[in-house]
Amino acid sequence: MADPAIAALNSLLREASIDDHAEALELATAAVRSNKIQGPDLANARHTRVVALLKLDRYDDALRVIAEGGDAVEKDCSFEKAYALYKTGDLEGAEAVLQETGVDTGKSQRGLKHVAGQVAYRNEKFERAAAIYRDLRDDTEGANYGEENDLRINLTAADAQLQWQGKEWAVPEEEKQPAREDLEAFETAYNAACIYISRGDYTKASVLLKRSRDLCEATEDLDEEEKKTELVPILVQQAYVFTKLGKLDEALSLQNAINLSDVSETSTKVIAQTNKLLPKATENPFIAERLARALPEITGNDRLFEFQSAALQRNKNIIDLQAQKFEGKENTASRLLSKNQVPDLSVSKVELGVAGAAAATKLAVGKPTVRELLPLLEKRPNDVGLLLTIIQLYVQISTLPPAILLLEKFFARLEEANTPEHADVRFAPGLVALAVSLYRSQNRQKDVRNELAKAAAHWRSKTESSGAGASIAREAGIELLRSSHPSDLAAAGEAFEHILSAQPGDRTATAGLVASYATTDFSKVEPYLASLPPVEKLTQGVDVNSLIEAGVALLTPPASQQSKKRKLEEDGTTAPEKEKQQPAKKQRKRKLPKNYDPTKKPDPERWLPLRDRSTYRPKGKKGKKRAQEATQGGVVKEEETLELAGGAGSVKVEKAGGGGGGANKKKKKGKK
Repeated sequence: MADPAIAALNSLLREASIDDHAEALELATAAVRSNKIQGPDLANARHTRVVALLKLDRYDDALRVIAEGGDAVEKDCSFEKAYALYKTGDLEGAEAVLQETGVDTGKSQRGLKHVAGQVAYRNEKFERAAAIYRDLRDDTEGANYGEENDLRINLTAADAQLQWQGKEWAVPEEEKQPAREDLEAFETAYNAACIYISRGDYTKASVLLKRSRDLCEATEDLDEEEKKTELVPILVQQAYVFTKLGKLDEALSLQNAINLSDVSETSTKVIAQTNKLLPKATENPFIAERLARALPEITGNDRLFEFQSAALQRNKNIIDLQAQKFEGKENTASRLLSKNQVPDLSVSKVELGVAGAAAATKLAVGKPTVRELLPLLEKRPNDVGLLLTIIQLYVQISTLPPAILLLEKFFARLEEANTPEHADVRFAPGLVALAVSLYRSQNRQKDVRNELAKAAAHWRSKTESSGAGASIAREAGIELLRSSHPSDLAAAGEAFEHILSAQPGDRTATAGLVASYATTDFSKVEPYLASLPPVEKLTQGVDVNSLIEAGVALLTPPASQQSKKRKLEEDGTTAPEKEKQQPAKKQRKRKLPKNYDPTKKPDPERWLPLRDRSTYRPKGKKGKKRAQEATQGGVVKEEETLELAGGAGSVKVEKAGGGGGGANKKKKKGKK
């Protein structure tokens, strides 16, 4: 005779649906504790017990029950274990369970693939999450009712996160714009708005958020409490968009409309409270700093994504600096960044370095600030944020050569280390882009090509064929194509081949590869010619005859560079030809003085100053004396040199003149 506990459990499981999960848990527990069941009945009871605990959100208890059951239960409940680990925030443990089950193989693992997609999404591996959702979308066999809508929601969320990470290249072109179906549900409309926010297009994002809010308020699938819960992230995002658009009154109204007591997710509550700090930070930074320290701590699976955590930390750094907490911020930066043996390019560490530099100089700028920060960089040579701050200050004071020299010294030190970690930092896309921008500002095109070629060669040596390697390879190939040197063209072709190995349909890479090998290796070009658009399609609608008649349009050079002799006139004639065509200008008649006498010979000394002319006679006694002493028209004094006795040197004396000049005559007495 069957055990009563087993009979009750089987009767419950035969029902079409089970709403009372507590009852299922009670019956399954009683069946497990019964000593009369073995084999399949015991395994079924344990499985039911685990599922009931998951339905009741008792994830830790579910993991404990699975562990108590041994290897057999863990094998039967691999899906439940992975889901429980995901809900408790143990993403690495969930990934390990999923890898053991072989989630990437077979079509019978549909449920595990959904969990794998969620785990990858929360672990910020959005490329993998998007790939899993696309596989599930394309594989309709075994799909459940309504699953297509859920997959669309999850896929658009993964695409939005990819663009927030700056990986727009990882999103297919057909998924970058919202489809008509995306505007029919508030979840997909919200995700489409997030995609536009990641691009900085806040106007379109505002329209889509309003659409999402209207759909959420009008839906009949949710009760009032569920609507309030779903509306909170939409309102928070709307307030953020209004703030970015400068509509501060609308943003404040939405923030006040959010009841934080209705917010169940700690991460959403933290974001809402942080956004409300903006008006207080501008009015009184000390109050804002106190409120920022009172934000709740986020734990477990309900955590912020990396870009959100970075923004939150950036806000705290700014508030601390506004509250003049310079010494504490500088000490924190020095303590954390001095330990780095390899430069850390994470957003949090770079921004901490920037905040530490601002605190060390008390928010000062200019050349004296640079002199103050350079010794600090010698103490913390691996502080990338401090390095970028100094370079930015050099750019602000228009002193680019020292900025380039500083960056090149940093690169040289990384190359001398000769380790894979230092090499990845040396050729990080952001630092390479900074070097290229500085070189271009100084018109150093050869250095630009060398920098991009070295970066592309480094990332080609990695197994990764996408991400940083693809982006740098694309830019390097485009830049190297501007050169006519065969080695540069060959390097450009290798860069484009590297891209096509990972992204066969990349049109830019295809066209670049054809342009690179068109004159050197036709065998590499021929397979891609069919994929390029024909010339007739590119020139369709172009009137060649009208272009020939219109001539070649030339840009007018600046006025300082224009030459009258070579300047092209609108009618096609040069300046000398135009001067020949124009009539000679009438010469002006010279004006003569009123008292001019043509018979009288002009004075030859008329060009000399008045006092240099021979007819000049000074007035007064002092003037006559100066005239006599002058060499021109006056008496030249005669001097002789007398040698002193004893070889003490010589002295010049004036010769005594005899007669003339009235020197020996007595002075006449004046009248009494």
